[in-house]
Amino acid sequence: MPPRVLSALSCLALSCLFASTALADGALFSADGYRSGLYRSPTPATAESAITVDTARVQTLLEQQPPALLIDVYKRPFLNGQFIASEAHANLPGSHWLANTGDGELDAQWSRYFSRHLERLSNGDRQRAIVFYCRSDCWLSWNAVKRAAALGYSRLYWYRDGLDAWENAGLPVVSATPEAFP
Repeated sequence: MPPRVLSALSCLALSCLFASTALADGALFSADGYRSGLYRSPTPATAESAITVDTARVQTLLEQQPPALLIDVYKRPFLNGQFIASEAHANLPGSHWLANTGDGELDAQWSRYFSRHLERLSNGDRQRAIVFYCRSDCWLSWNAVKRAAALGYSRLYWYRDGLDAWENAGLPVVSATPEAFP
C-alpha cells in the first residue's frame, strides 16, 4: 500500500479509537454526575464537597470529640433480600458498612437505606464529620460523598485510598458486616 493510503488509514483508525474512548468516558457518568461504571479504576485527586484525607488525617479526625463517622461503601452481593457473604471483608475499627451505596445509580430502596443510616448514625446532625472510603482506585466512595452532600451533609471527608492505605500503614482492621437492610 502506498504510504499516503497507510497514513490516511492510520488517521482514520486513531479517530475511531479517540471517538470510541470519548463515548466510553461519557457513559461512565450518569446525568447527575455519578460514576456509573468501572468503579475500580484510577480516581481523581479530589471529590467535590469533600476534603481528601490521608491515613494520618483520618486518625486525627477519629481523635476529635465526637469522632468522625467512618462509612465504608464497598460492594456486597445482595440477593433475595439479604447480603451474600461471598468473601471476607474487613474495615477500619468503628466503621459502619453501608454496602452498595456508592453505586452510580441507586433505586429508591437503596437511597432510603443510605439516607436512613446516615441520619441514624449522625443523630440527624448534618454538620457531623463523616469520612467515606472503600479501597484505593475505587469510585464508590467518591459517589457516596457526592450523594451525602446532596442530602445536606457538610463536613465530608474522602479517604481516597481507603482500606488499602490503612492496611499498608500496618493499622488494625476488623471483620465487617453491612448495616441492616432496609
